[in-house]
Amino acid sequence: MADTVTPEVRSRMMAGIRGRDTKPELALRHALHSMGFRYRLHVRSLPGRPDMVFPGRQAVLFAHGCFWHGHDCHLFRLPATRSDFWQDKIAGNRVRDAGAEASLAGMGWRIGIVWECALKGRTALVAGEVFARCAEWLRSPAPHLEIRGRG
Repeated sequence: MADTVTPEVRSRMMAGIRGRDTKPELALRHALHSMGFRYRLHVRSLPGRPDMVFPGRQAVLFAHGCFWHGHDCHLFRLPATRSDFWQDKIAGNRVRDAGAEASLAGMGWRIGIVWECALKGRTALVAGEVFARCAEWLRSPAPHLEIRGRG
C-alpha cells in the first residue's frame, strides 16, 4: 500500500513524535509525585536512560510506548509501508531495551515497566490501579514490575 503523504511530510510527522514527556509518562510522573515519590528524569549516566529514577529506592521506571517497543498488544501493528525498515527498527529497539535492562539489573537497580496499553486503548486498566501498583512496587523490595493492559 502506498503512503498517502509525501516523504517530506511523513518525515516531519515522524520527527514530531516525542521520545520523552509522553502522555503516559507524564501521567505516571504526576501521580507518583502526588503520592510523595521523588525521582530524577532521564538520567543519561544509566543504561537506557530510564524515564524515572528513584535513587533512594534503587529503582527505575520506564513508560514504554507499545509501538516503539514492539509490544504484543492491540496498539502495535507493523506498518505496511517500508515494513522491512520498521521490523528492523523495532527489533533493534527490543535488543537495546533488553541490554539496558540487563545492565541495570547488573548494577543492582530494580526495574519497572509500564506499557502504554495499561493506560490507553481498549485494554487499559483503571489509571488509579496502575499508579497504586507502581507505588506498591516502589515501596517493596521486589526486583521487577511489568504492567500491561488487560488480556
